Amino acid sequence: MRVPNSVVLPVGTHVDCCQEQEVAEKTHDIMARITTMLAERKSNLAHFIDNLEGSEEPKFYVDQWERLKEMESCTLTILNLVAVNCMDHRDIRKLKATILEHVKNEELFPEVVRVLPPIYRQVEAAIMDIARSEEMADHGMMDLQYLLSKVSQHKHLASLGRELLQDILRYLHRIGLIVWYEEIKHLESTVFLQPTFLITMFKLLVQYRLVQQLESIS
Repeated sequence: MRVPNSVVLPVGTHVDCCQEQEVAEKTHDIMARITTMLAERKSNLAHFIDNLEGSEEPKFYVDQWERLKEMESCTLTILNLVAVNCMDHRDIRKLKATILEHVKNEELFPEVVRVLPPIYRQVEAAIMDIARSEEMADHGMMDLQYLLSKVSQHKHLASLGRELLQDILRYLHRIGLIVWYEEIKHLESTVFLQPTFLITMFKLLVQYRLVQQLESIS
């Protein structure tokens, strides 16, 4: 709701636990709840904005007013819910096909037709080569400056600058090929070339009753 021009695809799982009629009823109910939620959000934002504009000292609330107006301008497109049985590979393929169909819709994603400079593809290929190389550690973590030096060793990329590399890394981060938390101070100089490592690490750390498990270790 805070991202401009968001597109959301609701996915209903555990279809195998429901009768066919139930799936249709629950799908209708979920979509109705989402519609109601969005209408309430729009109404609440308008109410908060009116309160600030009608206050005795509106100049004291300019920052809040600007944030609320920004949120009010964020459009949110909700696509039709897709019901799947996660135990059935056919349903997973159906979900994947649905996602790809929506992503290729130029009305939903105008940027899908944007042509990237050739250097984006060259840097992406170089980074993938580095990630697959034998010298790359399993965790796939690499210092940003060191990554620049490695990428610059590839053909046609000797003059690649740090600023352009960062622009390309932001693009690769957005499409999920790498992970780069540039907004986090302690991680801004670290690039994760193997995003799956983070998933594995989170699965190990984020567990039920983790604190109690750690405290039980002598």
